[in-house]
Amino acid sequence: MVQRLVCLLLVATIFSLNVAGQSKDEQAVATAVETLRKAMIDPDKNTLDKLTCAELSYGHSAGKIEDKNAFMTALLSGASDFVTIDLTEQTIKIAGNNAIVRHILKGTNNDGGKPGAPHLYVLLVWQKQKSGEWKLLARQAAKVPQP
Repeated sequence: MVQRLVCLLLVATIFSLNVAGQSKDEQAVATAVETLRKAMIDPDKNTLDKLTCAELSYGHSAGKIEDKNAFMTALLSGASDFVTIDLTEQTIKIAGNNAIVRHILKGTNNDGGKPGAPHLYVLLVWQKQKSGEWKLLARQAAKVPQP
């Protein structure tokens, strides 16, 4: 029991140090990324619209590029159907009113009724709006090579 408590406190301390090391903008971008992750699993038109710029360029690992309308339509129609999305090794770099986010996406999907297991390197570019909100401006994915 004591070992569990010590382990839990250690994990909580590491997490709080990681969050404490982030700037306010980095924390806001991390929150936006997490909101987007959830919205891609359980799509909601208002959430997707609020998170993305009108000029969105959304690049898939196979080379397909979608604008905001196509990105939202694919998720809302189920043509792009994420079941799970796990993000690891995330980094966030603030550059003026932009944020560069990189992470590895591993998940499961059911695009067009066909099960899949995407494993991707992802680059996201977020733009800070005059309102202070962060919106996704661009995304590009590349497949993680299979061993």
